[in-house]
Amino acid sequence: MAETLPSTTLLLLAWVLGGAFALAGGLSYAEMGAMFPLSGGVYVFLREAYGPLPGFLYGWVALLVVISGGIAAVAVGFAEYISFFIPAVSPSNVVWGATIAGVHATISAGQLVAAMSVLILGAINYAGVRSGNLTNAVLTAAKIAGLAVLPLLAIAAHRTTPALLPVVPEAFPRPIASFGIAMIAVLWAYEAWYFITYAAGEIENPKRNVPRALAVGVALLTTVYLAVNVAYFFALPLAEIRGVVRIAEKATVAMVGLHGADFVAATVVISTFGCNAAAILAGSRLLFAMSRDGLFFPVAARVHERYHTPHIAIVALTLWSTLLTLSGTYEQLFTYVMFSSVLFSVFGGLALFRLRRLRPDHPRPYLAWGYPWVPAVFVAGSIAFVWNTLMERPFESLAGVGLLALGLPVYWYWQHRARVARAGGMTSTCT
Repeated sequence: MAETLPSTTLLLLAWVLGGAFALAGGLSYAEMGAMFPLSGGVYVFLREAYGPLPGFLYGWVALLVVISGGIAAVAVGFAEYISFFIPAVSPSNVVWGATIAGVHATISAGQLVAAMSVLILGAINYAGVRSGNLTNAVLTAAKIAGLAVLPLLAIAAHRTTPALLPVVPEAFPRPIASFGIAMIAVLWAYEAWYFITYAAGEIENPKRNVPRALAVGVALLTTVYLAVNVAYFFALPLAEIRGVVRIAEKATVAMVGLHGADFVAATVVISTFGCNAAAILAGSRLLFAMSRDGLFFPVAARVHERYHTPHIAIVALTLWSTLLTLSGTYEQLFTYVMFSSVLFSVFGGLALFRLRRLRPDHPRPYLAWGYPWVPAVFVAGSIAFVWNTLMERPFESLAGVGLLALGLPVYWYWQHRARVARAGGMTSTCT
Protein backbone atom coordinates (compact mmCIF):
# COMPACT_ATOMS: atom_id res chain seq x y z
CA MET A 1 0.00 0.00 0.00
CA ALA A 2 2.75 2.44 0.90
CA GLU A 3 4.45 1.71 -2.43
CA THR A 4 1.29 2.78 -4.28
CA LEU A 5 0.06 5.47 -1.88
CA PRO A 6 3.06 7.34 -0.36
CA SER A 7 1.07 9.39 2.16
CA THR A 8 0.70 8.55 5.83
CA THR A 9 -2.56 10.47 6.10
CA LEU A 10 -4.14 8.83 3.09
CA LEU A 11 -3.00 5.38 4.18
CA LEU A 12 -4.68 5.79 7.57
CA LEU A 13 -7.77 7.23 5.86
CA ALA A 14 -7.91 4.13 3.66
CA TRP A 15 -8.05 1.89 6.74
CA VAL A 16 -10.80 4.02 8.28
CA LEU A 17 -12.86 3.98 5.08
CA GLY A 18 -12.33 0.24 4.69
CA GLY A 19 -13.71 -0.28 8.18
CA ALA A 20 -16.65 2.03 7.47
CA PHE A 21 -17.37 0.10 4.26
CA ALA A 22 -17.29 -3.27 6.06
CA LEU A 23 -19.43 -1.92 8.91
CA ALA A 24 -22.04 -0.57 6.47
CA GLY A 25 -22.05 -3.97 4.78
CA GLY A 26 -22.29 -5.76 8.11
CA LEU A 27 -25.29 -3.69 9.19
CA SER A 28 -26.95 -4.41 5.82
CA TYR A 29 -26.20 -8.13 5.82
CA ALA A 30 -27.24 -8.47 9.47
CA GLU A 31 -30.90 -7.90 8.56
CA MET A 32 -30.81 -10.58 5.88
CA GLY A 33 -28.82 -12.93 8.09
CA ALA A 34 -31.52 -12.66 10.76
CA MET A 35 -34.24 -13.15 8.12
CA PHE A 36 -32.62 -16.31 6.72
CA PRO A 37 -30.65 -18.05 9.49
CA LEU A 38 -29.45 -20.78 7.11
CA SER A 39 -26.04 -22.04 6.06
CA GLY A 40 -24.90 -20.31 2.87
CA GLY A 41 -24.69 -16.60 3.72
CA VAL A 42 -24.64 -14.23 0.76
CA TYR A 43 -25.60 -17.09 -1.56
CA VAL A 44 -28.89 -17.41 0.33
CA PHE A 45 -29.50 -13.63 0.26
CA LEU A 46 -29.01 -13.44 -3.51
CA ARG A 47 -31.09 -16.55 -4.14
CA GLU A 48 -33.99 -15.22 -2.10
CA ALA A 49 -33.81 -11.75 -3.67
CA TYR A 50 -33.13 -12.54 -7.33
CA GLY A 51 -33.64 -16.26 -7.90
CA PRO A 52 -31.33 -19.25 -8.38
CA LEU A 53 -29.07 -17.93 -11.19
CA PRO A 54 -27.53 -14.92 -9.36
CA GLY A 55 -27.20 -17.05 -6.24
CA PHE A 56 -25.41 -19.77 -8.19
CA LEU A 57 -23.07 -17.32 -9.93
CA TYR A 58 -22.09 -15.86 -6.58
CA GLY A 59 -21.44 -19.32 -5.16
CA TRP A 60 -19.52 -20.30 -8.30
CA VAL A 61 -17.19 -17.29 -8.13
CA ALA A 62 -16.88 -17.51 -4.34
CA LEU A 63 -15.81 -21.13 -4.46
CA LEU A 64 -13.67 -20.82 -7.60
CA VAL A 65 -11.92 -17.57 -6.68
CA VAL A 66 -13.10 -15.52 -3.69
CA ILE A 67 -12.96 -17.99 -0.80
CA SER A 68 -10.55 -20.53 -2.28
CA GLY A 69 -8.29 -17.80 -3.69
CA GLY A 70 -8.43 -16.00 -0.38
CA ILE A 71 -7.39 -19.15 1.44
CA ALA A 72 -4.52 -19.60 -1.02
CA ALA A 73 -3.31 -16.01 -0.69
CA VAL A 74 -3.39 -16.11 3.11
CA ALA A 75 -1.57 -19.44 3.06
CA VAL A 76 1.19 -17.87 0.94
CA GLY A 77 1.40 -15.06 3.51
CA PHE A 78 1.63 -17.71 6.24
CA ALA A 79 4.58 -19.30 4.42
CA GLU A 80 6.27 -15.91 4.01
CA TYR A 81 6.39 -15.44 7.79
CA ILE A 82 7.30 -19.07 8.48
CA SER A 83 10.43 -18.36 6.42
CA PHE A 84 11.45 -15.82 9.08
CA PHE A 85 12.20 -18.82 11.30
CA ILE A 86 13.13 -21.31 8.55
CA PRO A 87 14.69 -19.41 5.60
CA ALA A 88 14.83 -22.57 3.46
CA VAL A 89 11.02 -22.54 3.06
CA SER A 90 10.90 -18.99 1.69
CA PRO A 91 8.54 -18.34 -1.26
CA SER A 92 11.64 -17.09 -3.10
CA ASN A 93 13.27 -20.53 -2.87
CA VAL A 94 12.19 -22.22 -6.13
CA VAL A 95 12.24 -26.02 -5.87
CA TRP A 96 10.72 -26.88 -9.26
CA GLY A 97 10.46 -25.19 -12.63
CA ALA A 98 9.35 -26.15 -16.13
CA THR A 99 8.17 -24.58 -19.36
CA ILE A 100 4.72 -25.83 -20.36
CA ALA A 101 3.14 -24.67 -23.65
CA GLY A 102 5.53 -21.74 -23.74
CA VAL A 103 4.71 -20.68 -20.16
CA HIS A 104 7.38 -20.99 -17.48
CA ALA A 105 5.90 -22.35 -14.27
CA THR A 106 7.61 -22.66 -10.90
CA ILE A 107 6.79 -23.99 -7.45
CA SER A 108 8.59 -22.64 -4.41
CA ALA A 109 9.24 -24.15 -1.00
CA GLY A 110 6.92 -21.48 0.43
CA GLN A 111 4.08 -22.64 -1.80
CA LEU A 112 4.54 -26.20 -0.59
CA VAL A 113 4.38 -25.02 3.02
CA ALA A 114 1.27 -23.01 2.19
CA ALA A 115 -0.38 -26.04 0.61
CA MET A 116 0.44 -28.18 3.66
CA SER A 117 -1.13 -25.61 6.01
CA VAL A 118 -4.39 -25.70 4.03
CA LEU A 119 -4.49 -29.50 4.15
CA ILE A 120 -3.98 -29.51 7.92
CA LEU A 121 -6.81 -27.02 8.46
CA GLY A 122 -9.07 -29.02 6.16
CA ALA A 123 -8.48 -32.07 8.36
CA ILE A 124 -9.28 -30.08 11.52
CA ASN A 125 -12.59 -28.86 10.05
CA TYR A 126 -13.38 -32.35 8.76
CA ALA A 127 -13.13 -33.73 12.30
CA GLY A 128 -16.00 -31.63 13.62
CA VAL A 129 -17.62 -28.22 14.07
CA ARG A 130 -16.40 -28.06 17.67
CA SER A 131 -12.78 -28.75 16.75
CA GLY A 132 -12.95 -26.10 14.01
CA ASN A 133 -14.55 -23.56 16.33
CA LEU A 134 -12.09 -24.29 19.14
CA THR A 135 -9.19 -23.80 16.72
CA ASN A 136 -10.70 -20.49 15.58
CA ALA A 137 -11.27 -19.27 19.13
CA VAL A 138 -7.74 -20.09 20.34
CA LEU A 139 -6.03 -18.64 17.27
CA THR A 140 -8.18 -15.49 17.30
CA ALA A 141 -7.39 -14.78 20.95
CA ALA A 142 -3.67 -15.36 20.33
CA LYS A 143 -3.42 -13.15 17.26
CA ILE A 144 -5.38 -10.27 18.80
CA ALA A 145 -3.15 -10.41 21.87
CA GLY A 146 -0.07 -10.32 19.65
CA LEU A 147 -1.36 -7.46 17.51
CA ALA A 148 -2.28 -5.46 20.62
CA VAL A 149 1.38 -5.50 21.66
CA LEU A 150 2.47 -3.51 18.58
CA PRO A 151 0.81 -0.19 19.54
CA LEU A 152 2.15 -0.56 23.07
CA LEU A 153 5.67 -1.10 21.75
CA ALA A 154 5.30 1.93 19.50
CA ILE A 155 4.30 4.13 22.43
CA ALA A 156 7.18 2.84 24.52
CA ALA A 157 9.83 3.06 21.80
CA HIS A 158 8.55 6.17 19.99
CA ARG A 159 11.33 5.85 17.42
CA THR A 160 9.89 8.33 14.93
CA THR A 161 6.95 10.72 14.60
CA PRO A 162 4.60 10.11 11.66
CA ALA A 163 4.54 12.88 9.07
CA LEU A 164 0.82 13.49 8.65
CA LEU A 165 1.43 16.34 6.21
CA PRO A 166 1.56 16.91 3.35
CA VAL A 167 -1.47 14.79 2.54
CA VAL A 168 -0.57 14.59 -1.17
CA PRO A 169 3.18 14.69 -1.97
CA GLU A 170 4.31 16.54 -5.08
CA ALA A 171 5.62 13.34 -6.72
CA PHE A 172 2.20 11.74 -6.48
CA PRO A 173 0.43 12.54 -9.78
CA ARG A 174 -2.69 10.30 -9.53
CA PRO A 175 -3.83 10.32 -5.90
CA ILE A 176 -7.43 9.15 -6.50
CA ALA A 177 -6.45 6.19 -8.67
CA SER A 178 -3.62 5.26 -6.27
CA PHE A 179 -6.01 5.50 -3.33
CA GLY A 180 -8.35 3.07 -5.11
CA ILE A 181 -5.52 0.61 -5.72
CA ALA A 182 -4.49 0.77 -2.07
CA MET A 183 -8.12 0.06 -1.12
CA ILE A 184 -7.79 -3.34 -2.83
CA ALA A 185 -5.38 -4.36 -0.07
CA VAL A 186 -7.49 -2.72 2.64
CA LEU A 187 -10.70 -4.48 1.63
CA TRP A 188 -8.74 -7.70 1.24
CA ALA A 189 -7.73 -7.39 4.90
CA TYR A 190 -11.37 -6.84 5.90
CA GLU A 191 -12.69 -9.44 3.42
CA ALA A 192 -13.91 -12.10 5.89
CA TRP A 193 -16.26 -9.73 7.74
CA TYR A 194 -19.39 -11.48 6.39
CA PHE A 195 -18.18 -15.09 6.80
CA ILE A 196 -20.31 -15.62 9.90
CA THR A 197 -23.43 -15.56 7.69
CA TYR A 198 -22.21 -18.71 5.89
CA ALA A 199 -22.54 -20.77 9.06
CA ALA A 200 -25.70 -19.11 10.42
CA GLY A 201 -27.50 -22.46 10.37
CA GLU A 202 -25.08 -23.81 13.00
CA ILE A 203 -25.02 -20.75 15.30
CA GLU A 204 -26.98 -20.67 18.53
CA ASN A 205 -29.78 -18.06 18.40
CA PRO A 206 -28.65 -16.69 14.98
CA LYS A 207 -31.38 -14.02 14.90
CA ARG A 208 -29.63 -12.29 17.80
CA ASN A 209 -26.01 -13.41 17.51
CA VAL A 210 -25.41 -12.93 13.75
CA PRO A 211 -26.25 -9.16 13.75
CA ARG A 212 -24.35 -8.65 16.99
CA ALA A 213 -21.25 -10.48 15.75
CA LEU A 214 -21.24 -8.57 12.45
CA ALA A 215 -21.51 -5.11 14.04
CA VAL A 216 -19.22 -5.64 17.05
CA GLY A 217 -16.71 -7.75 15.12
CA VAL A 218 -16.19 -5.22 12.34
CA ALA A 219 -15.92 -2.31 14.80
CA LEU A 220 -13.23 -4.11 16.82
CA LEU A 221 -11.41 -5.19 13.67
CA THR A 222 -11.24 -1.60 12.42
CA THR A 223 -9.82 -0.46 15.74
CA VAL A 224 -7.13 -3.16 15.70
CA TYR A 225 -6.07 -2.49 12.09
CA LEU A 226 -5.89 1.26 12.60
CA ALA A 227 -3.88 0.95 15.82
CA VAL A 228 -1.39 -1.47 14.25
CA ASN A 229 -0.82 0.76 11.23
CA VAL A 230 -0.29 3.79 13.47
CA ALA A 231 2.30 1.68 15.30
CA TYR A 232 4.11 1.01 12.01
CA PHE A 233 4.30 4.74 11.30
CA PHE A 234 5.71 5.44 14.76
CA ALA A 235 8.33 2.73 14.26
CA LEU A 236 9.52 3.59 10.74
CA PRO A 237 9.57 6.55 8.37
CA LEU A 238 7.32 6.09 5.35
CA ALA A 239 10.37 5.72 3.05
CA GLU A 240 11.45 2.61 5.02
CA ILE A 241 7.96 1.10 4.84
CA ARG A 242 7.46 1.32 1.08
CA GLY A 243 7.73 -2.03 -0.71
CA VAL A 244 8.25 -4.09 2.47
CA VAL A 245 6.28 -7.36 2.63
CA ARG A 246 7.07 -8.44 6.22
CA ILE A 247 6.34 -5.00 7.66
CA ALA A 248 5.37 -6.18 11.16
CA GLU A 249 8.76 -7.86 11.50
CA LYS A 250 10.72 -4.82 10.29
CA ALA A 251 8.76 -2.38 12.48
CA THR A 252 9.29 -4.48 15.60
CA VAL A 253 13.01 -4.88 14.94
CA ALA A 254 13.25 -1.10 14.73
CA MET A 255 11.43 -0.71 18.06
CA VAL A 256 12.85 -3.45 20.30
CA GLY A 257 15.37 -5.50 18.32
CA LEU A 258 15.44 -9.02 16.90
CA HIS A 259 13.83 -10.77 19.88
CA GLY A 260 10.70 -8.67 19.49
CA ALA A 261 10.59 -9.58 15.82
CA ASP A 262 10.46 -13.27 16.77
CA PHE A 263 7.33 -12.62 18.78
CA VAL A 264 5.60 -10.58 16.08
CA ALA A 265 6.49 -13.01 13.31
CA ALA A 266 4.99 -15.81 15.40
CA THR A 267 1.87 -13.67 15.87
CA VAL A 268 1.47 -13.24 12.11
CA VAL A 269 1.95 -16.97 11.57
CA ILE A 270 -0.85 -17.63 14.07
CA SER A 271 -3.01 -14.90 12.56
CA THR A 272 -2.83 -16.20 8.99
CA PHE A 273 -3.32 -19.79 10.11
CA GLY A 274 -6.39 -18.79 12.13
CA CYS A 275 -7.81 -16.76 9.26
CA ASN A 276 -7.81 -19.82 7.02
CA ALA A 277 -9.35 -22.00 9.72
CA ALA A 278 -12.40 -19.71 9.64
CA ALA A 279 -12.42 -19.47 5.83
CA ILE A 280 -12.51 -23.23 5.32
CA LEU A 281 -15.31 -23.58 7.85
CA ALA A 282 -17.35 -20.85 6.14
CA GLY A 283 -16.65 -21.77 2.52
CA SER A 284 -17.52 -25.42 2.98
CA ARG A 285 -20.97 -24.37 4.26
CA LEU A 286 -21.53 -22.38 1.07
CA LEU A 287 -20.71 -25.41 -1.06
CA PHE A 288 -22.97 -27.53 1.17
CA ALA A 289 -25.87 -25.08 0.67
CA MET A 290 -25.46 -25.07 -3.13
CA SER A 291 -25.37 -28.86 -3.26
CA ARG A 292 -28.46 -29.06 -1.08
CA ASP A 293 -30.26 -26.82 -3.60
CA GLY A 294 -29.27 -29.08 -6.50
CA LEU A 295 -26.69 -26.65 -7.95
CA PHE A 296 -23.65 -28.82 -7.36
CA PHE A 297 -22.84 -32.52 -7.01
CA PRO A 298 -25.36 -33.93 -4.49
CA VAL A 299 -22.57 -35.78 -2.70
CA ALA A 300 -21.29 -32.41 -1.37
CA ALA A 301 -24.53 -32.07 0.65
CA ARG A 302 -23.73 -35.16 2.71
CA VAL A 303 -23.15 -34.82 6.45
CA HIS A 304 -20.65 -37.09 8.17
CA GLU A 305 -22.40 -39.60 10.43
CA ARG A 306 -19.82 -39.32 13.20
CA TYR A 307 -18.46 -35.77 12.94
CA HIS A 308 -21.69 -34.09 11.75
CA THR A 309 -19.78 -31.92 9.26
CA PRO A 310 -20.28 -31.44 5.50
CA HIS A 311 -17.16 -33.54 4.99
CA ILE A 312 -17.30 -33.86 1.21
CA ALA A 313 -17.68 -30.09 0.84
CA ILE A 314 -14.73 -29.55 3.18
CA VAL A 315 -12.53 -31.95 1.20
CA ALA A 316 -13.47 -30.35 -2.15
CA LEU A 317 -12.78 -26.79 -0.95
CA THR A 318 -9.53 -27.84 0.74
CA LEU A 319 -8.14 -29.58 -2.34
CA TRP A 320 -9.04 -26.73 -4.73
CA SER A 321 -7.56 -24.12 -2.38
CA THR A 322 -4.42 -26.23 -2.09
CA LEU A 323 -4.03 -26.23 -5.87
CA LEU A 324 -4.43 -22.45 -5.97
CA THR A 325 -1.55 -22.00 -3.52
CA LEU A 326 0.69 -23.50 -6.23
CA SER A 327 -0.27 -20.84 -8.80
CA GLY A 328 -0.10 -17.05 -8.93
CA THR A 329 1.48 -14.49 -6.65
CA TYR A 330 0.08 -13.06 -3.43
CA GLU A 331 -0.92 -9.75 -5.06
CA GLN A 332 -2.51 -11.40 -8.11
CA LEU A 333 -4.53 -13.72 -5.91
CA PHE A 334 -6.01 -11.03 -3.68
CA THR A 335 -6.75 -8.73 -6.66
CA TYR A 336 -8.76 -11.51 -8.33
CA VAL A 337 -10.50 -12.13 -5.03
CA MET A 338 -11.43 -8.53 -4.26
CA PHE A 339 -12.77 -7.56 -7.68
CA SER A 340 -15.09 -10.57 -7.77
CA SER A 341 -16.11 -10.25 -4.13
CA VAL A 342 -16.96 -6.54 -4.21
CA LEU A 343 -18.74 -6.94 -7.55
CA PHE A 344 -21.21 -9.19 -5.74
CA SER A 345 -21.30 -6.80 -2.79
CA VAL A 346 -23.13 -4.41 -5.13
CA PHE A 347 -25.86 -7.00 -5.65
CA GLY A 348 -25.75 -8.13 -2.03
CA GLY A 349 -26.42 -4.59 -0.82
CA LEU A 350 -29.18 -4.08 -3.39
CA ALA A 351 -30.74 -7.38 -2.27
CA LEU A 352 -31.74 -5.71 1.01
CA PHE A 353 -33.75 -3.05 -0.87
CA ARG A 354 -35.32 -5.68 -3.11
CA LEU A 355 -36.33 -7.92 -0.21
CA ARG A 356 -37.90 -4.97 1.60
CA ARG A 357 -40.07 -4.43 -1.48
CA LEU A 358 -40.81 -8.05 -2.40
CA ARG A 359 -41.30 -9.43 1.11
CA PRO A 360 -42.54 -6.63 3.33
CA ASP A 361 -44.28 -9.07 5.68
CA HIS A 362 -41.38 -11.47 6.16
CA PRO A 363 -40.28 -11.61 9.84
CA ARG A 364 -37.30 -9.34 10.45
CA PRO A 365 -35.86 -9.90 13.95
CA TYR A 366 -33.30 -7.19 13.16
CA LEU A 367 -33.75 -4.08 11.00
CA ALA A 368 -30.66 -2.60 9.32
CA TRP A 369 -29.53 0.45 11.26
CA GLY A 370 -29.62 3.66 9.21
CA TYR A 371 -31.74 2.21 6.40
CA PRO A 372 -31.79 3.28 3.56
CA TRP A 373 -28.69 5.50 3.86
CA VAL A 374 -26.20 3.05 5.36
CA PRO A 375 -26.97 0.28 2.82
CA ALA A 376 -26.86 2.92 0.05
CA VAL A 377 -23.35 3.94 1.17
CA PHE A 378 -22.30 0.28 1.06
CA VAL A 379 -23.64 -0.14 -2.49
CA ALA A 380 -22.11 3.16 -3.70
CA GLY A 381 -18.73 2.27 -2.20
CA SER A 382 -18.83 -1.14 -3.87
CA ILE A 383 -19.58 0.41 -7.27
CA ALA A 384 -16.75 2.94 -6.93
CA PHE A 385 -14.29 0.21 -5.96
CA VAL A 386 -15.31 -2.07 -8.85
CA TRP A 387 -14.97 0.77 -11.37
CA ASN A 388 -11.54 1.88 -10.13
CA THR A 389 -10.21 -1.68 -10.06
CA LEU A 390 -11.48 -2.26 -13.59
CA MET A 391 -9.65 0.87 -14.76
CA GLU A 392 -6.40 0.32 -12.85
CA ARG A 393 -6.15 -3.49 -12.89
CA PRO A 394 -7.94 -4.43 -16.13
CA PHE A 395 -6.30 -7.84 -16.61
CA GLU A 396 -7.22 -9.16 -13.16
CA SER A 397 -10.68 -7.55 -13.36
CA LEU A 398 -11.51 -9.01 -16.77
CA ALA A 399 -10.19 -12.39 -15.63
CA GLY A 400 -12.69 -12.20 -12.77
CA VAL A 401 -15.50 -11.40 -15.21
CA GLY A 402 -14.41 -14.30 -17.42
CA LEU A 403 -14.55 -16.71 -14.49
CA LEU A 404 -18.04 -15.42 -13.74
CA ALA A 405 -19.12 -16.08 -17.35
CA LEU A 406 -17.79 -19.63 -17.13
CA GLY A 407 -20.42 -20.27 -14.50
CA LEU A 408 -23.29 -19.86 -16.96
CA PRO A 409 -22.89 -23.17 -18.84
CA VAL A 410 -22.26 -24.90 -15.51
CA TYR A 411 -25.56 -23.51 -14.16
CA TRP A 412 -27.45 -24.58 -17.27
CA TYR A 413 -25.96 -28.06 -16.92
CA TRP A 414 -27.15 -28.40 -13.33
CA GLN A 415 -30.58 -27.02 -14.19
CA HIS A 416 -30.88 -29.57 -17.01
CA ARG A 417 -29.71 -32.34 -14.68
CA ALA A 418 -32.32 -31.31 -12.09
CA ARG A 419 -35.13 -31.29 -14.70
CA VAL A 420 -34.14 -34.76 -15.91
CA ALA A 421 -34.08 -36.03 -12.32
CA ARG A 422 -37.53 -34.57 -11.63
CA ALA A 423 -38.90 -36.04 -14.87
CA GLY A 424 -37.43 -39.44 -13.99
CA GLY A 425 -38.98 -39.26 -10.54
CA MET A 426 -42.42 -38.45 -12.02
CA THR A 427 -42.15 -41.34 -14.50
CA SER A 428 -41.11 -43.73 -11.76
CA THR A 429 -44.02 -42.65 -9.59
CA CYS A 430 -46.54 -43.03 -12.41
CA THR A 431 -45.14 -46.44 -13.32
